[in-house]
Amino acid sequence: QVQLVESGGGLVQAGGSLRLSCAASGSLFSIGTMGWYRQAPGKQRELVASITRGGITNYADSVKGRSTISRDNAKNTVYLQINSLKPEDTGIYYCAAGLTRTVPYWGQGTQVTVSS
Repeated sequence: QVQLVESGGGLVQAGGSLRLSCAASGSLFSIGTMGWYRQAPGKQRELVASITRGGITNYADSVKGRSTISRDNAKNTVYLQINSLKPEDTGIYYCAAGLTRTVPYWGQGTQVTVSS
């Protein structure tokens, strides 16, 4: 089992930035690809960005160019930096690990609210 603990959410003004962190613990050999998803009110959970253990990244079009996902394998932590925040970035952000597994591991989520 893998436990994921997110931090860094909160209320941010449009145009601002935030950095989310997710620390993994437990059966770390199965972490593999990690990523961030978000779920806006009334919408399905969607991928924001992912990163492989080797550092290959993938971004949703909605955040491409203004976000950076990174990971520190020594600390078993993944980060998500989003700049130029928009109200549509509002949602619950979930950290995920083992994205190539049949059932990935999920964190509890952290709320991000962007005010206009």
